[in-house]
Amino acid sequence: MAATASAADPGTAFKLLLSCPAGLPRSRVSVKFGQSFDRIPHPDAALEESISEIWNQRLQWNPSLYNGTKFRYGGHAVHYKDDSKEEYCVLLHLGLTDYRTFVGTNLNPLWENFLVPSEDDSVRCQHMSNPLGNGAIVETSDQKIIVLQRSHNVGEFPGYYVFPGGHSETSQKKSALWAIKLMKKTWLLSLNEFHKRCLMESSVKWLRKLEFLLVP
Repeated sequence: MAATASAADPGTAFKLLLSCPAGLPRSRVSVKFGQSFDRIPHPDAALEESISEIWNQRLQWNPSLYNGTKFRYGGHAVHYKDDSKEEYCVLLHLGLTDYRTFVGTNLNPLWENFLVPSEDDSVRCQHMSNPLGNGAIVETSDQKIIVLQRSHNVGEFPGYYVFPGGHSETSQKKSALWAIKLMKKTWLLSLNEFHKRCLMESSVKWLRKLEFLLVP
């Protein structure tokens, strides 16, 4: 189910960790949330300190940036629904991270130094922030595909055109209901993004594809 996309620039290469071409109903996607899936600090103190240095530089360039907690992708597991092995289910492993750490690791010019030599992606990226994002490709009733232009006042890819989506926001209130609602909240985030941008539900014909976009 995993595949690697090669590119002329190694920095733009990516790995498709899981492919579900036919899509998955919500009943076949679940979440395991815990501190064991949080980021592990890097043993190199200087490299770890660069997170604060990069963040402070970004704040000087763009004072409107602010930190906020995000759900961290810590891996996934695939298992079959029953003994027939006809339908598989996906279990997402999620922890917590924040935007500051994302900027200081994933967007750090020295980001490759945070990686651990391993074929296991969750081990390889254990020192990275890797916030979980999601996005959707939407076709309108007049057969147009919706794209959004990012603000020029953001910390990542300012001015770029993207599909609707974003990062799931966490809550400061930690309760049992928080974990229960996490899967539903993650699953429906893209639809919420459409509503935030004042799209009429009647203008959206169907979601052609809904997938989790994993930050490398």
